[in-house]
Amino acid sequence: MKATTAAKRPDNAGTAKSALRDGRFGYNSNYEAFLSLSTARVVHAPVRLFPYERWGSPLPALARQYRENHPCPHILLKDFLDPEIARDLATEFPQASTEEWTQYKHANENKLGMAKRQLFPPALGAIADELNSPQFVAWVSELTGIPNLMADPMLEGGGLHQSGRGGYLNVHTDFSMHHFHTHWHRRVNLILYLNPGWQQEWGGAIELWERQDGKMARCAAKYPPLLNHALIFTTDERSLHGFPDPLTCPEGQSRKSLALYYYTIEQDKKFSGHSTDYFARPQDGWWKSAMIWLDKQAVDLYSRAKARFGFSDAFASKVLGFLSGKK
Repeated sequence: MKATTAAKRPDNAGTAKSALRDGRFGYNSNYEAFLSLSTARVVHAPVRLFPYERWGSPLPALARQYRENHPCPHILLKDFLDPEIARDLATEFPQASTEEWTQYKHANENKLGMAKRQLFPPALGAIADELNSPQFVAWVSELTGIPNLMADPMLEGGGLHQSGRGGYLNVHTDFSMHHFHTHWHRRVNLILYLNPGWQQEWGGAIELWERQDGKMARCAAKYPPLLNHALIFTTDERSLHGFPDPLTCPEGQSRKSLALYYYTIEQDKKFSGHSTDYFARPQDGWWKSAMIWLDKQAVDLYSRAKARFGFSDAFASKVLGFLSGKK
């Protein structure tokens, strides 16, 4: 697939970079109310961190490419942000040294996540706000062809992610309904990679798989997690994805990303959602396949309990951290 970038940087690139560095983008306590607005109401910020001018004119061609890409509607956008902004984000990305990081450590994944927007460093917080803004969400709707998308100010399941040596994420389809807004239907994922100097031999490429006759067939697309590359894809039963082979990066290195998910209001009261659904690959042995299946049953029970009782991932994270031997 061809990368799509423009030769000219947006005019506001230098202003946006300086705004990140001098801290003009503090956390806004009215942020949740702001994001609850309809995407039809576009707010133009005085300094925009996403280069709308650069990605606006090729949008019809990008939308066509998005629809036609296989095995699910998706697109990889290289040089997604101004390069200097992307480098600042990578430099600012925090170490997983506090208890605020959720430990996703079980048979189907080994990674860390932080979804609390108020704990993000300034630049990462500003970018998360931009990518959750009504103007950007409207741009994503145009790209994907899915109208009336909404951002998630809770960043449920998203936010900052990182995996160190030995980390992995088995191939899966994502949970389809928000755990705390049960009428919100998850429709689109955006993953921005923030890994300067990443070596492809370390692994970590996201794999998009296809099924034939209901069974996992082959990896149809594969993208390494390189700095300032953004993968956007439709979230449905076709979007089998993951990085299932353990990372071999050096100790002290990690695969870092910022993930945002977009939703629509589900009008069909009979629509039945599902939790994250993991799949064994053809090359996985019977023991690993059995563990993948058993673990996803446990994940399903946990997800149902989480939606019903409204508890956070903090307790489960502590339990998983204890079982994994992390103090």
